[in-house]
Amino acid sequence: MADRRLGIIMHGVTGRMGYNQHLVRSILAMREQGGIALKNGDRLVPDPIIVGRDPDKIERLARKHGIARWTTDLDKALSNPDDTVFFDAGTTQMRAELLTRAIDAGKHVYCEKPVSDDLETAVALAKKAKAAGIKHGVVQDKLFLPGLLKLKMLRDSGFFGRMLSVRGEFGYWVFEGDWGQPAQRPSWNYRKADGGGIILDMLCHWRYVLDNLFGEVEAVSCLGATHIPERVDEKGNRFTADTDDAAYATFQLAGGVVAQINSSWTTRVRRDDLVTFHVDGTHGSAVAGLHKCWSQHRVNTPKPVWNPDQPQTMNFFDDWEEVPDNWPAQNGFKAQWEMFLKHVAEDAPWEYGLEAGAKGVQLAELGLKSWAERRWLDVPKLEF
Repeated sequence: MADRRLGIIMHGVTGRMGYNQHLVRSILAMREQGGIALKNGDRLVPDPIIVGRDPDKIERLARKHGIARWTTDLDKALSNPDDTVFFDAGTTQMRAELLTRAIDAGKHVYCEKPVSDDLETAVALAKKAKAAGIKHGVVQDKLFLPGLLKLKMLRDSGFFGRMLSVRGEFGYWVFEGDWGQPAQRPSWNYRKADGGGIILDMLCHWRYVLDNLFGEVEAVSCLGATHIPERVDEKGNRFTADTDDAAYATFQLAGGVVAQINSSWTTRVRRDDLVTFHVDGTHGSAVAGLHKCWSQHRVNTPKPVWNPDQPQTMNFFDDWEEVPDNWPAQNGFKAQWEMFLKHVAEDAPWEYGLEAGAKGVQLAELGLKSWAERRWLDVPKLEF
């Protein structure tokens, strides 16, 4: 049994998501645990080289975490045959060009979503990767959240009976940057020209969550809003937010399931978690957050009586049973990273290619169109 090095070119890891979830909690965590066990008993050990535009920032980051290799020259990194995987967590606007360059260099590619801000480009990338014969993937981290894994278990067990509906609530108040409190998200999130907007950001997530857990999305109706028209940027300057910071969407799924998901950076939280999914079926219901999940079977469903003249005496939360943590949960980003690297190293099963990324872009694009035209839109099958 031996250690097998896998060189990974990592771009965009100075940002919040790229740094915390992908570099520190995934790649470096894998390295600290001694790599990933392969079927033949070998251990696959990731060896990252981090790439960025600011040499001081990149060097400090590398030194902080004991990363031996860093560069500002992406072309040089892509030319190294010893590094076979390229990862991008930079801005949406740059992603298609970077992935194209990596594919042309013969690298396997893995990236954050959305893979692009337009469907035509996203489909072309998937086709290009397929024609090149390289391994490719897009982050779909929410499928690996402990709460959603519990929902999947309930679904697979037949707990719900016939699934009827899904209600999702996502979001929190994202501070604007005034009143002495720093802005909570980067300013490009609120600029249309920079690929911002919650519809483009979140409907990509909801596409793979709905498709994989509840039924393929067949139609969408979406209403967006820019509730906070002015925010403060990283330099303390006020700017006009010209894209959506909230989205209210309804989806028709295969099998007759109806899903409603509200996504907002302008809401205050009074629920179990920052994201929750409430699933109703003929035989049972469940509510899941990031980690926890509660269920209520038909035989345990109470029978309330509507009486607006008296205060409610029933505590409806008491009638739900928590689904236990019967297996160890790990970071969802890390779990998917391990799957992708096994796919690269030993052709392990993988269902999250750039085709799935294009489907997310498709739903976001249709959501924006639905909002503009104020109507339902069908979601056609994509050809790759």
